[in-house]
Amino acid sequence: MTIGIDARFYGPIGKGLGRYVQEVVDNIVKITGDQPEDNSFKFVIFLSASNFDEFRCERTDIKKVRLDCAWYGFKEQLFMPFYIWREKVDLMHFPHFNVPIFTPVKFVLTIHDLILTNFPTVRATTRGRLVYYLKNLAYRLVIFFALRRAQLIIAVSNFTKDDIVNKFKISADKITVIYEGVANLSRGRDSLFVAKLDSQEILNQYNIPENFLLYVGNAYPHKNLESLLRVFSRLHTMRPEMRLVLVGRSDYFYERIKNVARSLNLWQAENHNSAVIFPGYVPDAQLEVFYGAARAYIFPSLYEGFGLPPLEAMANSCPVLSSDRSSLPEILGKAAVYFNPNNEDEMLEKMIIVLDNEEERSNLKQQGHEQAKKYHWWDCARETLTIYEQVLKKSSNDR
Repeated sequence: MTIGIDARFYGPIGKGLGRYVQEVVDNIVKITGDQPEDNSFKFVIFLSASNFDEFRCERTDIKKVRLDCAWYGFKEQLFMPFYIWREKVDLMHFPHFNVPIFTPVKFVLTIHDLILTNFPTVRATTRGRLVYYLKNLAYRLVIFFALRRAQLIIAVSNFTKDDIVNKFKISADKITVIYEGVANLSRGRDSLFVAKLDSQEILNQYNIPENFLLYVGNAYPHKNLESLLRVFSRLHTMRPEMRLVLVGRSDYFYERIKNVARSLNLWQAENHNSAVIFPGYVPDAQLEVFYGAARAYIFPSLYEGFGLPPLEAMANSCPVLSSDRSSLPEILGKAAVYFNPNNEDEMLEKMIIVLDNEEERSNLKQQGHEQAKKYHWWDCARETLTIYEQVLKKSSNDR
């Protein structure tokens, strides 16, 4: 039987989704390679031009196919079904909602969140208002079709599963929760590079001082960074030595956050001593140093389907302050200090509590590290393989 995986998001180009796709694909390759006697599947890995060379595998039972179809575009809907048919795929795995309506085979679908359903705002797009509403309508149609036609749905948390059931009236029996994994960044590809670098040298490279709060992630509106900046402005008045470091690839949304920081007198592009620091994209190897040096990681998000960024902070022994919304209490457990992200007074209060209490930070580091150990990409991939087997076995029995 041939299983196809849409891996066009594979690697850093897909940000958080890219990490999920990369870890699932890479670990499936490892699992099936370690147990060749149990491997009754062939795999077709569909990649984009941007990441085709990133995925390397010499096995004859794994084929790479390059697709020149952009995400969420018309070509994706029109041409991808042909490629799936051409490769004689028996089952497809789409790791995101963007499933071509005319997909010619049975498929499994992973849903990470329903952000576009829960936060339909024009502030979340660079397009005009009319274009945004048309695209949002298309999104609702595509995800409705995908959820209805999928043989099985993988949700990355119980919160996301309940959200799917409530918003789209999908049977809970059709949805399986498979948690994502997390890895200490020092186990990544750049670990040897990290060992050769001095931590202070890395911090100096980005003009990072000794006392700082850290955020790592994108700057989409639901991440609630504008509120974080307002709260930090108050904290900085009381603690002028404190800095806020916002790590994320520069884009339209981060430029907007920079404008907010400038309006609050927290940031100037030419001032290396600004209260808020925007280092841009930071490689995993260097990001580990940021986690190790930060006083705490802060995550004020209004909505998360899983919450991988604060979990990665925990895996790297960084104390975590987190929003108490959506999936975050489920995933982070008792290893974080929580606050209401809509209550800026409470956010400030929790910041001060953690910053002023060395014992609290030490406990959070220990508890967070233990919490992160509960999530393994190997388990995520193994359980995903089990889903493939269930669907294909059912298909065989129905013939």
